[in-house]
Amino acid sequence: MDQIVDICTDRRHLSRERGFLKVSEGAEEIGRIPLDQIAAVIVHAHGTTWSTSLLAELADRGVPVVICGTNHAPRSVLMPLEGHYAQGRRLRAQWQAKVPLIKQAWKQVVICKITMQAAALEAMGEAHAPVAILRRKVTSGDSTNAEAQAARYYWPRMMGEDFRRDRTASDCNALLNYGYTVLRAATARAVVAAGLHPTIGLHHSNRGNAFALADDLMEPFRPLVDCCVRSLVARNGADVDTEAKQTLTRLIALDLPLGDGLTPVSVALGKLAISLGQSFEAGALNLALPAPPDALTFAGLGA
Repeated sequence: MDQIVDICTDRRHLSRERGFLKVSEGAEEIGRIPLDQIAAVIVHAHGTTWSTSLLAELADRGVPVVICGTNHAPRSVLMPLEGHYAQGRRLRAQWQAKVPLIKQAWKQVVICKITMQAAALEAMGEAHAPVAILRRKVTSGDSTNAEAQAARYYWPRMMGEDFRRDRTASDCNALLNYGYTVLRAATARAVVAAGLHPTIGLHHSNRGNAFALADDLMEPFRPLVDCCVRSLVARNGADVDTEAKQTLTRLIALDLPLGDGLTPVSVALGKLAISLGQSFEAGALNLALPAPPDALTFAGLGA
């Protein structure tokens, strides 16, 4: 089972020992996790140190190491230079992909995200029809900006009328930052493992964003974090404490409908990235996008 390793206590040392990631404080071992079970390592703490051999081993396994700021948003991500066996061919196909294919891919991603948002609102007992209707208005490349229209309706109903999405805020935004960081790390790993380059996005194109494609592909999965954070805040407030982190990291194991069965989020991200790479190579779009979970699953997130 994939696990997110979160380092939030100051002055811990991370090293590799016989197939394990070992966490130490001074000469004392605090704990260890099998390397083959790790999906990502997220570091929030001051004074964290690690061995070069551990970082090399994590890179070999395609495991991202995410360094976060005090607002729990990522400041740096360490990723491997080598990825999929067909990386060269797939990267060329990604770089040379035709604009209409890229725009159609973004259209499908946006439709999937809006579908998730509508299902999330419905599961929370909120009015969802105005968001659901916007699915029909998504055009190639989302030229009509249906995503933003959906967001304007969605956020006040999901998080409250006074809510404003602000990455620097210390309220429930900090919980959202953490949840999205977990999701972003899992998506970045899936992108690199699929032989794609995370910098070359479908829609996000900020020159300073080294993970534009990961940010694109994680969009449909964001409402899972939103529902979880809403429940956490209602129950325990907006503190990014150990319980909240554990709850949010477990989201990557949540089963989503995909194809003819159920697939964990971490695996669904991998299938989506692979399907995009194959679409680039074939010149025809065939994305593996998930459907929303049932209302009970949505409502139970964070509970």
